[in-house]
Amino acid sequence: MSSLKNITSLILILIAVLNCKENPEKNTDEMNTDKVNVASSEESLYRPNFHFTPKKNWMNDPNGMFYYNNYYHLYFQHYPDDNVWGPMHWGHATSTDMVTWKEQPIALYPDELGYIFSGSAVVDIDNTSGFGKDGKVPIVAMFTYHDPKKAEAKKTDVESQGIAFSLDEGLTWTKYEDNPVIKNAGDRDFRDPKVMWDTERRQWVMVLAAGQKTIFYSSTNLKDWKRLSAFGEGIGNHNGVWECPDLFPLTVQGTNEQKWVLLVSINPGGPNGGSATQYFIGDFDGTQFSIDPEFEKAINNNHDFWVDLGKDNYAGVTWSNIETSDGAKLFMGWMSNWQYANQVPTESWRSAMTVAREMRLVKEGGTHRLAFVPTEKIKGYRGKKFKESEIVVKEDTKIIDSENVDLSSAEIIFNVSELNSDLNFTLSNSQGDELSFGYTIADKSFYIDRSNSGKTDFSKDFANKKSTAVRISDSSNLSGRILLDKTSIEMFFDNGLNVITEVFFPNSPFEKLILDSEKETTLDHLEIHELIIN
Repeated sequence: MSSLKNITSLILILIAVLNCKENPEKNTDEMNTDKVNVASSEESLYRPNFHFTPKKNWMNDPNGMFYYNNYYHLYFQHYPDDNVWGPMHWGHATSTDMVTWKEQPIALYPDELGYIFSGSAVVDIDNTSGFGKDGKVPIVAMFTYHDPKKAEAKKTDVESQGIAFSLDEGLTWTKYEDNPVIKNAGDRDFRDPKVMWDTERRQWVMVLAAGQKTIFYSSTNLKDWKRLSAFGEGIGNHNGVWECPDLFPLTVQGTNEQKWVLLVSINPGGPNGGSATQYFIGDFDGTQFSIDPEFEKAINNNHDFWVDLGKDNYAGVTWSNIETSDGAKLFMGWMSNWQYANQVPTESWRSAMTVAREMRLVKEGGTHRLAFVPTEKIKGYRGKKFKESEIVVKEDTKIIDSENVDLSSAEIIFNVSELNSDLNFTLSNSQGDELSFGYTIADKSFYIDRSNSGKTDFSKDFANKKSTAVRISDSSNLSGRILLDKTSIEMFFDNGLNVITEVFFPNSPFEKLILDSEKETTLDHLEIHELIIN
């Protein structure tokens, strides 16, 4: 990284010198003004309205998410000194609704044991750890130490697990004096511990990733950990390294049946290239996780199970100490892809998080599946509304433009009861940029095409092909809920059975939404809400 940075600096210096020669009257103040103007333009064009971004520099995986005393806490992988990946810290932000966020001071810094990689945090209500004092409930974080010196020397025991605790609800932290609490037993990639409370067996359970498997541990005090079992060999997608696992129980919607869900991110190996997150459904007996026979059969029939079929949802995990009234888990992911995360055309900061999502377990097509919808809190930000019924769609049917609703901060909801033709949406602007997405009947699949969406040449992998997602539901009715922000689209089809998230970088805001269909198709219902975020 440092050599690349030096080369970049030399190039910038040469450009500045040439500019001075070509423009001898241009002084330093004017050049500084140009930099300010570029930053200001980037801020107004690309800084999201309702997705969390750091104030400056690099961010990736969400970490340590928990809810306590009316606040949602989001920690994140952060390099505060540059806009590309580097020595990892835990950044921190808080929210009362998971929509608007306030960035807090950095929570965890690297130390002599290494960088602070991904992990999780729990509210230790019963003070099982003994860290609590004077009636203060401890928040306990578990994270991976990554030793850069051992990594450079190509050693195996590069990563170990440490803990820290907070007695002021996650604002400041004290690292445990006896770290690491789990030493490396010989796995080169040994990271991303996710801790949960196993109510039935009254134990803390932790899952972490090791190469291309997950390992489970248990503890009664969050300090002393016992290895239980491993899962993953020969099951699921193994086209990359496994990372950022999560384990939790979920009740199947409309029943009293409870299953266990295991999330595992993988890089590379995603369905449309690069990084993505797969999942498994089964049972956990307090020691071993095993997938359901029906689920295993579906995997063996080449069915992959993905949290999101788009290219830009990775390393997502759930909040601890909170769920919805009907038992849904709350989830958030990193809205980028390792294929191009370090090259996206924002200089002041890099990357955003997805919108917070409600995760439910449903039975569909003979097996259990996860379904995701945006947090209900989004509805509290709805402003101007466009609403219409029985819209006949044919070639190039203009739906709306930015004079009616600001399409850079909007929610689109539609329903088609009898889908008899392809349905194609196009967002466009006056500069000729277009973002296309929709559904193709012949392929029974959704798609998104960002090849002409604006700035795309920063990476050969960003817009080299359409992203597609085979539809899970076989219903003739098609419903969709779409969230648009300045540089992202999140699409939730069929009540969240198919989810597609991708980012884009237009040269100016999209101004029009056009619908296109080869045959006449009727939208039974369409509404578009402008989302007003102060």
